[in-house]
Amino acid sequence: MLTDRRPILLANARVIDPSRDLDINGDVLIADGTIRDARKGIGAAGVPEGTEIINCAGKVVAPGLIDMRAFVGEPGAGHRETFASASLAAAAGGITTIVCQPDTKPVIDNSATVDFVLRRARDTAIVNIHPMAALTKGLNGEEMTEIGLLKAAGAVAFTDGDRSVMNAQVLRRALTYARDFGALIVHHTEDPSLVGEGVMNEGEFASRLGLMGIPNASEAVMLERDMRLVKLTGGRYHAASLTCTDSLEILKRAKDDGLDVSASVSINHLTLNENDIGPYRTFLKLSPPLRTEDDRNALVAALKSGLIDVVMSDHNPQDVEVKRLPFAEAAPGAIGLETMLPAGLRLVHAGEVDLKSLIRAMSTKPAELLNLPGGSLRAGAPADVIVIDLDVPWILDPAELKSQCKNTPFDEARLTGRVTRTIVGGRTVYEFV
Repeated sequence: MLTDRRPILLANARVIDPSRDLDINGDVLIADGTIRDARKGIGAAGVPEGTEIINCAGKVVAPGLIDMRAFVGEPGAGHRETFASASLAAAAGGITTIVCQPDTKPVIDNSATVDFVLRRARDTAIVNIHPMAALTKGLNGEEMTEIGLLKAAGAVAFTDGDRSVMNAQVLRRALTYARDFGALIVHHTEDPSLVGEGVMNEGEFASRLGLMGIPNASEAVMLERDMRLVKLTGGRYHAASLTCTDSLEILKRAKDDGLDVSASVSINHLTLNENDIGPYRTFLKLSPPLRTEDDRNALVAALKSGLIDVVMSDHNPQDVEVKRLPFAEAAPGAIGLETMLPAGLRLVHAGEVDLKSLIRAMSTKPAELLNLPGGSLRAGAPADVIVIDLDVPWILDPAELKSQCKNTPFDEARLTGRVTRTIVGGRTVYEFV
């Protein structure tokens, strides 16, 4: 649904704006694609003629979400996801900005491919899409890309996707070079030699299923090395997806030392654990793998305290041919654009995390880290806004998902709360009725 851009007043809402530490009952006025005001009493003071007034009583109005890690198939894998289908799914999930990964065909490792992604997304998507560019050429981990040129072309950060740069000298050079451009390095912390043939978390449960395990050390060893390189170079570093208590201890130590580091956690690792795999459910085969309940609880506590900066979907569409296989042979990955917020609301309803902290990690903080203009309801900010009904119960039906692939770990899950309206640039692009 794409409507005209006449002024909109979202009235009588609970307005949450983490960028101003704001949680009040009030109104939000949108005009000309930007936020005009967000406070109490806007409606009573009068609004421009022709304004669409939407009564949001009982609902939350918040900045649109920014998903910092999502795979979109274009170019080269449009059968898995296109910018058009990903943006429809994102809008339904309250995500107004997708940050797509560079592990496409061809790899996003040159200015021409960055330009293609930006133009293609502008022409076909209904939400904002920004690319991360490859950290090394061809994602081969051997030669760093032209960080300055790629940043100038529109890349918002640099990553090798779900591959770790094993050569410490290459990563050191990249961190040093990126520092001079103020660029952010986003790194997947998993040592492939320790992952080996593993397919799920190492431990008793993997042994009982007869599956090869992946130890926490595969992540912690890589993160520890990276923190030493950050200290050596003074670069900006973001851990792409942390999953275990060991890693949180390393991250806290680095932050306490004053290093310019931050970290994401996927919604899957915040709300699921290894036991959810049950009888070899391949939709829960992820990379990195789901960990123990103790690890999940530690991640939730780290989110609540602010140690974890960002919650992302880790959207990774896989078609039926590579998912409906024996667990050890199935491809890792799950879709998440439409379920990131509803799954996160489980934590809110359970009292584990407050709503403002969740929105901050899904919106305001990604905007700050990537220097994007969203994530705020301040006057003058882009009118990327969502309306959330916290209390509506629903059951997830994969057939109704807008992603091209349906590999969701929340298949038939009972959820409470969902987005009822998504506004991008002042236009309503999704409405739940």
